Amino acid sequence: MTELLDAVTDTALEDVQTILAEALIGAFHSAAGRIERDADKARDRMRVLDRDFDGSEAADVELQEATARARSGDAAMQAVEMIREAASETWTVASGEVWTAWRGSRRGTFLSAAQIEARLAIRAIREERTGSSHPGGPVVAFRGAPTADSPEDAGRIFDALNWALKAWPDMALATTGAKGAEKLAIKWSRQKGVKLVLARADFDTHGKAAPFRANDELLALEPTCCLTLVKSLDATRAGHDRPFGPAMNLGQKAVEAGLRHLPIRARAA
Repeated sequence: MTELLDAVTDTALEDVQTILAEALIGAFHSAAGRIERDADKARDRMRVLDRDFDGSEAADVELQEATARARSGDAAMQAVEMIREAASETWTVASGEVWTAWRGSRRGTFLSAAQIEARLAIRAIREERTGSSHPGGPVVAFRGAPTADSPEDAGRIFDALNWALKAWPDMALATTGAKGAEKLAIKWSRQKGVKLVLARADFDTHGKAAPFRANDELLALEPTCCLTLVKSLDATRAGHDRPFGPAMNLGQKAVEAGLRHLPIRARAA
């Protein structure tokens, strides 16, 4: 990652370095997923061989080979995940931006905060299952304006999330991962080791309604509290910064559903 950034700096590619960096990280994420699927196939083969084991030497050898393939796949997957996280961390340090997987979940093996898909978390809650896709504790939902990325916004977002973490130490943070305020919240979750649930807006399926459908996913997680920041708290932006509709929508729906809603505001003078 460092060599990539060094290579494109001060060149025509500098304007697209975000695309290149995220593509590099995404390549390792995709590779980890493929390796994991291969390891899962080996485990499925192990179960079949174990179920049909007849005690013969040939069956024993075949079972041992399948076991070795599964263990080797798991080790390779963890190694690739470690590379992915190192590249992601290097990109964050270099640019201040955070990378989130567009598809799939990221386990917490090498992460300060695990990331899971909202749909999987919703299903786990409804089916009352435990496991890697269950948030594991109370959920705090957050939506914020893309323009709310000033130092004052960051300070107030972190204040609100620190308050929530103190109130619910085993909380999970749920957001859509949109730029601006929500990217700041994701940074906070990584720093604090708080599990992250992402309900991404699916524009391909829902078009302009996607941000509001994402709100429905957030509410389906049955959050203990909903935090919103509808516009930047930076005084220099107050005159031209319009309230962010999806954040307002989440707050309204939370109140209608009888959920606790707390808007983030500027510090009192």
